[in-house]
Amino acid sequence: MNLIVTCSRHLEEEASEEIAKTLGMLGDPDPKTSHSRFSGIVMVDTSLDPFKVVDEIRTKILDEPWSIRYCHRFIPLRESTTTTIESIVTSVRNHVAVMRPEDSYRITVEKRGSDLPTKDLIEAVAGVVPNRVSLEEYDWNIVIEILGNIAGISVLRERDILSTLKLKRDTPE
Repeated sequence: MNLIVTCSRHLEEEASEEIAKTLGMLGDPDPKTSHSRFSGIVMVDTSLDPFKVVDEIRTKILDEPWSIRYCHRFIPLRESTTTTIESIVTSVRNHVAVMRPEDSYRITVEKRGSDLPTKDLIEAVAGVVPNRVSLEEYDWNIVIEILGNIAGISVLRERDILSTLKLKRDTPE
């Protein structure tokens, strides 16, 4: 899984078809989509760079606002791993190199179907990131999406996550 797509509850099938069709048009001949056991979440595995996919979809929405109807948010992931503190910390350690020493960061944990203590996870991840923490004005967001026994990890800028509803609302007609 290298992309998480959210949609309205019980519209996972429509969202899966929409993202698969969109990825096909962007050049992925065989994208894989699967429904998570959590309503409103579609897991995607694409051969394309998920960050570029999000940029392309943003452009598509700006050109044709109603071309994406079912997918609400696109969250690109750098890696998927098992839901253990050790594997999540290792993954974060492998991906924080994109940050410059003067950059600040925050950690966002979206946890579904796991009893992993959020506080312990945040402390462990913060322990391997030498940069300054800033919850309000940060350069990077370390996103940890936990879906049961799978964790999606990403170190990204705020603009890397696409909210289709917000983009459509904020775009002048």
